[in-house]
Amino acid sequence: MADGGFGRLIGRKRHLLGIAGLDPRAVASVLDLAETYISLARKGGARDVLRGRTVLNLFFETSTRTRTSFELAGKRLGADVINMSPSGSAMAKGESLLDTATTLNAMAIDVLVVRHDQAGTAALLAQKVEACVINAGDGAHEHPTQALLDALTIRRHRGTLAGLTVAICGDVLHSRVARSNVRLLTMMGSRVRLCGPPTLLPAGAAEWGVEVFTDLRAALREADVVMMLRLQRERMSRAFVPSSREYFRFYGLDPEKLALAKPDALVMHPGPMNRGVEIDSSVADDLAHSVIEEQVEMGVAVRMAVLDLLVRDARRNA
Repeated sequence: MADGGFGRLIGRKRHLLGIAGLDPRAVASVLDLAETYISLARKGGARDVLRGRTVLNLFFETSTRTRTSFELAGKRLGADVINMSPSGSAMAKGESLLDTATTLNAMAIDVLVVRHDQAGTAALLAQKVEACVINAGDGAHEHPTQALLDALTIRRHRGTLAGLTVAICGDVLHSRVARSNVRLLTMMGSRVRLCGPPTLLPAGAAEWGVEVFTDLRAALREADVVMMLRLQRERMSRAFVPSSREYFRFYGLDPEKLALAKPDALVMHPGPMNRGVEIDSSVADDLAHSVIEEQVEMGVAVRMAVLDLLVRDARRNA
C-alpha cells in the first residue's frame, strides 16, 4: 500500500478485510513471504515470531480447510490459538456481535480470524476490536486468503500471474472466492473469464473488468487456468439450476471440455468439491492438471505469511 504496510489500516491496527484493500506490492509481499514458509509447513516445523500472541478463530459458518489451516499457521508461528464457534459461546444465548467484540477486547487477543454468512461482518468487527482482523469469508463478499493461496499456487507453476488467461466457472453469483480472485488476478495482470448459467452470474459482472460467458466450452478455449466453483445450495433460496445432472452436462468440467484449454492448463477448486456436479473425478484426480491438493497446502503457508505480516505491522504501529 502507499505507506508500505500490508492490509488496511483502521485506527492503529492493520486488518485483512479483502483484496480490495491491497495493491500489487502488498500482494507480492505476502506471496514472497509465503514462499519461505512452504518448506517449514511441509516439515511441520515452527518459528517463534508469534510467541506470546493469541489468535482467535471465530467461525460463524462451518469450515474444515480454512479454519484448520489458520490453526496450523498460528501454531507453527508459535502463537496460542483458540477456536470458538457461536454455538458454544454466549452468542448462542443471545449476546450481540458488538457485545462479543467488547468481550474480546477485554481478553486482549492479538488476531481475530472471522468467518460469517453476512457481508461486512469482518469490517464491522475491525472497527470495534483492538485485535488485527482477518476476513476468512463474509457472505458472498470476499475471501482474501483463498485468493492469495490461489495466486501463490498459480505463480509457483507459471512463474507469474501477468498475461495468463484464467477461467472461473460455476456458481459465481454466490462465490466470495470468485470476487476476491477477480480483484486479485486482474490487479496482477491476468485476463479473467467468468462462466456460468445466466441464473448464477451476478448482475453487472461485465463491469468487473472480465469477460463473461454462458458457454463453458467457449470460456475454456486456450485457458491457462481453470478454476471451478461449488454450487452453493445453502445460499440459494430458489432453484437456480434444473438438476445436478443437467448442470454437469453443460457446466461440469470433464476431460472432453478440459481438452479445449491449453494442454498444460491448471485445474483448481477452492473446495469442498461436489464430484459429478461441477467436476468429474477423473479431472479432479488428474495430477497432470489438477493442483487442488496443492491449494490446500499453500493455504497454510499463505496464512502463516498473513499472520506474520499483520502482527509485524501491529508492533510497528503500537
